[in-house]
Amino acid sequence: MTEATGIVGEFLALKEETDADVLAMQCGDFYEFFGDDAELVGEELDLKVTSKSSQGQSYPMAGVPLKDLTPYLKALVERGYRVAVADQYETDDGHAREIVRVVTPGTLLETSDADAQYLAAIVAGAGTGSSGRSSTGGDSSAGEAMYGLAFADITTGRFLVANAEDVDEAMTECYRFDPVEILPGPHVRTDDELLTQLRDRLDARLSLADTESFAPKRATHRLRGQFGDETVDRLELSEATRSAAGAVLSYVEETGAGVLASMTRLQTHRGDDHVTLDVTTQRNLELTETMHGDRSGSLFATIDHTETSAGGRLLKEWLQRPRRSLEVLETRQASVEALAASALARDELREVLGEAYDLERLASRATHGSADAQDLLSVRDTLAVLPRVAECIESTPDLASSPLTDILGRVDGDQAAALQQRLAEALADDPPSTVRQGGLLARGFEDELDDLIDRHEAVIEWLETLADREKREHDLSHVSVDRNKTDGYYIQVGRSVADQVPDHYEEIKQLKNSKRFTTDELEAKEREILRLEEQRGELEYELFQELRADVADHATLLQDVGRTLATIDALASLASHAAENGWVRPTVHDGDALEITQGRHPVVEQTTEFVPNDVSMDHDRGFLLVTGPNMSGKSTYMRQVACIVLLAQIGGFVPAREAEIGLVDGIFTRVGALDELAQGRSTFMVEMSELSNILHAATEESLVILDEVGRGTATYDGISIAWAATEYLHNEIGAKTLFATHYHELTGLADTLPRVANVHVAADERDGDVTFLRTVRDGPTDRSYGIHVAGLAGVPDPVVDRARDVLDRLREEKAIEAKGGGSSDPVQTVFDVSSGSFRGPANADGGEPEPDAGETIDADTKAVLEELSSVDVNATSPVELLARVQEWQATLDD
Repeated sequence: MTEATGIVGEFLALKEETDADVLAMQCGDFYEFFGDDAELVGEELDLKVTSKSSQGQSYPMAGVPLKDLTPYLKALVERGYRVAVADQYETDDGHAREIVRVVTPGTLLETSDADAQYLAAIVAGAGTGSSGRSSTGGDSSAGEAMYGLAFADITTGRFLVANAEDVDEAMTECYRFDPVEILPGPHVRTDDELLTQLRDRLDARLSLADTESFAPKRATHRLRGQFGDETVDRLELSEATRSAAGAVLSYVEETGAGVLASMTRLQTHRGDDHVTLDVTTQRNLELTETMHGDRSGSLFATIDHTETSAGGRLLKEWLQRPRRSLEVLETRQASVEALAASALARDELREVLGEAYDLERLASRATHGSADAQDLLSVRDTLAVLPRVAECIESTPDLASSPLTDILGRVDGDQAAALQQRLAEALADDPPSTVRQGGLLARGFEDELDDLIDRHEAVIEWLETLADREKREHDLSHVSVDRNKTDGYYIQVGRSVADQVPDHYEEIKQLKNSKRFTTDELEAKEREILRLEEQRGELEYELFQELRADVADHATLLQDVGRTLATIDALASLASHAAENGWVRPTVHDGDALEITQGRHPVVEQTTEFVPNDVSMDHDRGFLLVTGPNMSGKSTYMRQVACIVLLAQIGGFVPAREAEIGLVDGIFTRVGALDELAQGRSTFMVEMSELSNILHAATEESLVILDEVGRGTATYDGISIAWAATEYLHNEIGAKTLFATHYHELTGLADTLPRVANVHVAADERDGDVTFLRTVRDGPTDRSYGIHVAGLAGVPDPVVDRARDVLDRLREEKAIEAKGGGSSDPVQTVFDVSSGSFRGPANADGGEPEPDAGETIDADTKAVLEELSSVDVNATSPVELLARVQEWQATLDD
């Protein structure tokens, strides 16, 4: 029990009741913080910290005005803190306080960020062990997911659930939705590996929800109560998924967010409806942020021309969750095509959309009870946008005959118009910022309120004309009428004429140059106006609450209208970018063909004069080995193919002259060289982990992009891994693959593997100068021009010149003089390209050294060679082959 008493004691007692990081307690017109909380907010929010004494002890104290809590609350939550809010209420003995809400990153309503703010839960299925694998060593039971996930955006009311078969898929879903707060289920809390991934790969707070909220029966009951038995039964959710969803609902209720009423739809996110984009691919393709974490320069930033925050959120969602449904894609394409062809109508449509507010978030505020009059005005104005959008579409033949008409038809226009009309009739044009001040509602909305307003305004008019009447009736000058908290209403008269006031004037205060008086009539009018103001405020607030509740009851309608406007906005954005950049509508189909003519990278073309290239792939030509110089554009070429496929599968146009896209079920990439040293993973380990994920997850309907495999280890190890991976992708998986490599030995696989073809990025070398042409041509190349790139990078000339000399001698298999070795005579050695090692010393003429006549192969080497010759590469998985290569290497090293 705390020793402090009074306000400080009450604060500390409330703090003990909550597991929140910070408590804000209302004390009159302020929210106060004491003790450690005061020091924390003082440092985080730059608030002045004073002190307050209690029981002989001094406690740090800080505070913010009651009306200014929201921005401070938002700042704390965005820094990752959970903040409890205790409000003050009246009792018979005075005041008391109780915690009414705990605000967390996932339950913060007051956000200015246009992005979705997802609260997530992840639950391990019954057969999942702490390692994320089935505890039985086999598959999970039929129909039961290894992981269940739920995602709720309380600012919009969206609620989605998903299954995941393993840790990687669970991480992919989390990365896709990018939650701000995650509730790990009971078993996930003990999975150190998964928790580490969640912390390292996501910018989300991990919060511990009540373990009981994850209990399957309780969670299912909660889920049925929120969305109905029929919905839950129809979706056939796994037990883990029901547990995750129920826990999210309980958490939202327990934190006092008050937005459950806005969560009206339970949606499933199924992998077979969407293209798989794992965490690595989203990063490598720079979908929503660059490798450096910047929004600018990402694919999303490039194509985002939306006018509304909701439209931007939806477009981002499309990018992160491409579709596999031909019907959905062709519907979007047809809409984009119509908008792209109707420039004037499109511009007018986007101008109208620019007047729309975020209806999904406004609906959530209304259900929470925090929407003010300005919010309801925003609802009114946005509902008024809907018929104008419809008029714009209907009056343009190309748009009227497009799927845009059907998109508009998803909304009950009559119901939206009726709600808009009710709000237009109810709300004042310029209401105050607070809901208890009065002046919220328009004249004519409620007769009783109008009568109060008329009487109130009559008294106001009487007061405003009182000074002039007193001057005329009593022949006074320097007379004014005013009001303050101390004196109430008063008549102020200049001292020079103060002696001339009538007898019924009662003096209440003397000032230096004037005197203040009151009268019985003035005091009666003051009492009347105070009574009318109180009655008007109470009635107006009551009517406003009813109006806000009516809007909350229409949350589903508002979400429908908001989603419709967002969809049209996102489609118009795609159309605008396509029209301005010469993009074309691709032909999408269920076949294998991938034909792109004069394709360009959608981001790179914005900043440079881009050299377009073709790609041609089908069932018989499904694996392209891409060779060519360093920095010649191999990686850009492959990524542009992936981006074009992705853009086609969000329903957009693509940067090409022509494109035919066979739909894929996943896009997998291994690009670049990154390490995770803090997690004990070297560059090569990260590379192998990414390769392993691809080889396990890709199917024959996937698109795989490999930019260098095996470069982070010894030459022979690297070539072996690259070779084996190529054979496995070709023979076992059959995915469409583009594989860029500097292992020119791999190009020979095109002669033996029927689906493999060679392409290269051309370069022109004349008189020692190299020009990268950026053009992709059929056939292999055997030059990488690495030394030329070293020169471009600014490597000192002596190093570049020496490198050229060494390279020439290596190619000619001549001896190389090892300079600076410390001996008096230079030592010459010959590099054996076949073995990847030096042999030396050279003979007198600089040629190869004479072989040792007595040289024999030792028993260990002979055993390794015999085992190597017996390996069936086609029947051995890449992971097993890599393990055996490492065993052989260890044997030979010994």
